[in-house]
Amino acid sequence: MTLAEILPTVNAVLNGTSAVLLLAGFVAIRRGARDVHRAFMLAACASSVLFLAGYFTRIALTGTHRFPGGGALRAAYLAVLGSHTLLAALAAPLILRTLFLAFRARFPDHRRIARAALPVWMYVSVTGVVVYVMLYHLAPAP
Repeated sequence: MTLAEILPTVNAVLNGTSAVLLLAGFVAIRRGARDVHRAFMLAACASSVLFLAGYFTRIALTGTHRFPGGGALRAAYLAVLGSHTLLAALAAPLILRTLFLAFRARFPDHRRIARAALPVWMYVSVTGVVVYVMLYHLAPAP
């Protein structure tokens, strides 16, 4: 297998890992475990950064991919992809701002922004996996 063939699966795993780490970080902070929360959230950031590196590498190697299916499956794919793409663009500045506020120990502001950033980031991570499954496993082969 080539790198271009492996990257979509690796990227989906990284997206899924981010989602799991985000959930674990959320649970940790709700339990008052700040150090554990910080570790999980930094790991989620690392997983997301690795995903971005893999995603841009795959795009450089193979370009974008058109969904080969049609009908209702294509419509569902485009709806998920569209919302995923739009919210991914929104997620980046939200995540960066949330991290900045945490590193500056501005926790009331951090908490306020994180309430928006977490669900957006979680949605983007989960729908990244959904897009992968739809594109590489549900769509009929061309």
